[in-house]
Amino acid sequence: MPNDQRALYIISVAAELAGVHPQTLRIYERKGLIEPARTQGRSRRYSERDVALLRRIQELTNEGVGLAGVRRILELESQVEALESQVRSAHQDARLAAQRARREQRVDLVPVNPRRTAR
Repeated sequence: MPNDQRALYIISVAAELAGVHPQTLRIYERKGLIEPARTQGRSRRYSERDVALLRRIQELTNEGVGLAGVRRILELESQVEALESQVRSAHQDARLAAQRARREQRVDLVPVNPRRTAR
């Protein structure tokens, strides 16, 4: 599991890191904006990625966006990120295909001896 996804922080620490009240985190969870990991005892644990998401939510709400709007913005940002990843992958595939095509074309070329053709 990547380090930014390891659930490390209890709710009070995550709230402090994100600059919000712990009750706000509970509201965000009820609204479906965040889903922290849970211990076997059902305590919430937040990762670095969760804290970054909480900060993004705070940024949007501080700009006046309602929680329904925040949810939609986060969904769209996630879609954009996925599409950008697909575009990067397609570009890499195209570069590799072009390199492969150039190599294959070179194999088919026969060197010409200029002295032989000059006669």
